[in-house]
Amino acid sequence: MLREVTATRYVEPLRSGGSVPGVVEADDLGTYVVKFTGSAQGRKALVAEVIVGELARALGLRFPELVLVHFDPAIADDEPHQEVRGLHAASAGVNLGMDYLPGARDLTPELARVFPVDPLEAGRIVWLDALTVNVDRTVHSSNLMLWPTLGVTPPSLWLIDHGAALVFHHRWDGSDGSDPAKAYDFRHHALGHHAPDVRAADAELAPRVTEDLLRRILAEVPDAWLADEPGFATADEVRAAYVAYLHARVRSSAAWLPTDFPSREELAAEEALRAAKNQQGRPAWLRQVPDLHGKPAARQDWSVHLG
Repeated sequence: MLREVTATRYVEPLRSGGSVPGVVEADDLGTYVVKFTGSAQGRKALVAEVIVGELARALGLRFPELVLVHFDPAIADDEPHQEVRGLHAASAGVNLGMDYLPGARDLTPELARVFPVDPLEAGRIVWLDALTVNVDRTVHSSNLMLWPTLGVTPPSLWLIDHGAALVFHHRWDGSDGSDPAKAYDFRHHALGHHAPDVRAADAELAPRVTEDLLRRILAEVPDAWLADEPGFATADEVRAAYVAYLHARVRSSAAWLPTDFPSREELAAEEALRAAKNQQGRPAWLRQVPDLHGKPAARQDWSVHLG
């Protein structure tokens, strides 16, 4: 089961995403990024985080440890922003924490062009995303971190943020992409230009995603996050539905296995076309302003870390 800790100090909010998670210190002396139950994304985002994150760890992918964090809004009374305080007030009780990786950096498009990724590792990550229908690991929003970035140890890829995965659980009635064999467009996956060997990944990982493994992972999700789901009488019924769907999807991998990835040149051409169309749509006085969509505000020299 996921470890339980109690938040003892609120450090700061993180404003890089819409859910506004917070960095907290806990009574186990650890530091965690906490996603709150009261966020706009709702509890299903936390359910997805647990299922996909624990599945990634079970399959040997790098994903920070998850813990259940008991959070008392009183420890964040000094937070100056009323909206963030409202989020905290709506999240008293058990929330989800992810081990904080100090100094970790986003895998930006610029870094992705130079950071070496083994095709099999890329294939494993793409395969996991395709299995769990994670639509939020794109070229411009990779949800991949490089860590460690200091010292002599070379940085590695770490997966984060899976709240947008498992899109099927927003409608269990057979609509909105809940067919386990449905294919999704992963052409613009963050690792698509690293020649991901998804067929080798499928052969390696699919046999490991058993019903027993899925049941053990679903047992990690708190009952309260599964309660009151329309069409289900109990939290265990909801767990069984997740297990059935994901196991059926594993067995249907031949139907959804993504293989058609554009080359770097094709991606660059698509980006240039998008930028040109965006420029045409601007008024004349705005056309001299650089288009920074999906790009960092300043370039960083990572050669010292990447070798």
